[in-house]
Amino acid sequence: MRKKSSLISIESVILFCLVLLSIISTFVLRSIEPALYPQYFIYLILAILTFVIFLKIDFEILEAFSPHLYLISLFALLLPLLIGQVTRGSVRWIQIGSITLQPSELVRPFLLLFFARYLTSKEISLIHLAKVFIFLFIPFLLILIQPSLGVAILTALGFLGVLIASEINKKYIFSSILILLAIMPLVWFILAPYQRQRILTFIDPALDPQGSGYNSIQSMISIGSGKLFGRGLGRGVQTQLDFLPEKHTDFIFAAISEELGFVGSVLVSTLLFIFFICLTVLIENARNNTARAYVSGVFVILLAETLVHIGMNVGLLPITGVPLPIVSAGGSALIGTVMSVAISFNAKK
Repeated sequence: MRKKSSLISIESVILFCLVLLSIISTFVLRSIEPALYPQYFIYLILAILTFVIFLKIDFEILEAFSPHLYLISLFALLLPLLIGQVTRGSVRWIQIGSITLQPSELVRPFLLLFFARYLTSKEISLIHLAKVFIFLFIPFLLILIQPSLGVAILTALGFLGVLIASEINKKYIFSSILILLAIMPLVWFILAPYQRQRILTFIDPALDPQGSGYNSIQSMISIGSGKLFGRGLGRGVQTQLDFLPEKHTDFIFAAISEELGFVGSVLVSTLLFIFFICLTVLIENARNNTARAYVSGVFVILLAETLVHIGMNVGLLPITGVPLPIVSAGGSALIGTVMSVAISFNAKK
């Protein structure tokens, strides 16, 4: 009984962090990109409904239907390539009425469920491991050719989190890492030209200060100009005068740093840190091996998302278009994240 009370407390802390992050996100987004509203409230409502619905579905039911969810995920990933909306040369989104959805963000929890069940349902042999890599490669490729490099990498990292948490011989994990490292150079030839240029200018943004290096330079200027308490909501020079590109998605952390200052950025970082600490408690108290592997995958993806987003905002990592969980504008990412959290709640004992 005491353990259950503790877990409920952990869930309450997670919900508190998510709600507070959402409130901060709403104020900042209305300041830097008011055109998002009132339509963005639709995504917030959908996220709440999604959370409530998946909170009521038992984890074992989702686990049992994970192969079907995997097939549905593949179909969803094909949709942008067939009927998707082309935006800046990418076909990541599909239009449904007045809203657009990005399937690669929505199906991620289902993919993790499938991988978690597949890797924990039986003893893992080399043939078993080879099959699961094929199952990973198919959605990875579908996401990569959209193209969405950041989401593809995050999906692979989530798989790695599931793999490490499963009861697998450590030599297989080492072999898997070697395989991933061997494949990485091949990814360079699949990348779009602008993605290659982003990697090159990450090494030295001054190589193209008016082109691919512009985003990184403006982001660092935004962070530095916020100082301790920020310029105030609606008063940021970089954000309000549109010097900072994609300020509501890829560079929301830089926008927060400019308008809310060091204090605001530390508050957001602290809430995310508490959230991740609580996720580790859910991992420790998972109901079975599949649940533990699934929550581990969620933890790795969201942690990587956070570190990559903040890293690229401060100039430590190349620009990859990865949003900050819960905070960045992105209805599909928001819905996918709260879905992952709801399933993680049900994964506990």
